[in-house]
Amino acid sequence: MVWKDGNLIEVLQNGGIVVMPTDTIYGIVGRAEDRNVVEKIYEIRKRTPEKPCIVLIGNTEELDKFSIKLSDEQKAKLQKFWYEENRPISVVLDCLEEKFAYLHRGTNSLAFRLPASQELRDLLLKTGPLIAPSANLEKFPASENIEDARKYFGDQVDLYVDGGLITSKASRVIKLHKDGTESILRE
Repeated sequence: MVWKDGNLIEVLQNGGIVVMPTDTIYGIVGRAEDRNVVEKIYEIRKRTPEKPCIVLIGNTEELDKFSIKLSDEQKAKLQKFWYEENRPISVVLDCLEEKFAYLHRGTNSLAFRLPASQELRDLLLKTGPLIAPSANLEKFPASENIEDARKYFGDQVDLYVDGGLITSKASRVIKLHKDGTESILRE
């Protein structure tokens, strides 16, 4: 699949910005742990500054990088959402650390998604967690192919990875509370 490209890993590890297929739609992605990359994606995408992005992770242990402390109830729900559901689910969890304000944008929470694709998870374990907003300008339609994305971003992106036509929809978004209850934010 497209995620096996060694150049893709190198570009992301070195602070580059990439448009690539995610497990749902095309995303404009970069390392979530690199504040400069995150800010550049917001600028390129013209994203509302107060709106946090979804973070793709390679395994649940990567939540530790963001000081996420899960209750037993949350752990059980994450197991269900990420390993048993047949649909991509992004889960919003509390993130109270001020050092991650550049990611949570003052909301004190972050949305994480563990992709079903093992190849994509393997990529994420090599690059580190990636922010992955959809590959479009704010309030415009999501890119369904690389040509759409190039029209939006031109040479502001370091690498375009062509995954063909993608017409699937964005992930379901669920807020997961400490007691294991949930609120659906996007169906």
